[in-house]
Amino acid sequence: MRDDEFAAYVAQRRADLFRAAWLLSGDPHRAEDVVQSALARLYVAWPRVRRADSVDAYVRRALVNAHLDEGRRPWRREAAASDGLPERAVVDPPVEERDALWSALRAPPPGQRQVVVLRHWWGLSVEETAADLGVSTGTVKSQTSAALAALRTALAEDLTKEPS
Repeated sequence: MRDDEFAAYVAQRRADLFRAAWLLSGDPHRAEDVVQSALARLYVAWPRVRRADSVDAYVRRALVNAHLDEGRRPWRREAAASDGLPERAVVDPPVEERDALWSALRAPPPGQRQVVVLRHWWGLSVEETAADLGVSTGTVKSQTSAALAALRTALAEDLTKEPS
């Protein structure tokens, strides 16, 4: 029964977790590693987390922690993030808009990108984002402001480019 409930949760949420991890890391391969680490942690804690009705909060925190842990690994410091797009579509906007969005999301530095993903992709509050990242609410607000400015600039530049 435990495995069936866990498998059902993973089947329902895995694509969303992958998209969020890809947005956090900018690399689809690293995103897969992060999701697998987060799901492994979730599986171990499943009986406790499931009873507390905090599965999404737990897995979100596990995903962020796994992302931060992956960034600390020595071999990860040597390789740059992939410039490719994720293997799975996040939404179904026109291809031009989707490409512009993915390109723009690579503009902010990793810390700002993390805040944007948690605040605007997952819809967390400033306080929830601060708790998940282990930073102050002021940091979340300033990182959000700077990231949104970078996204606006990147999207504006993309819109003014001549089509090829």
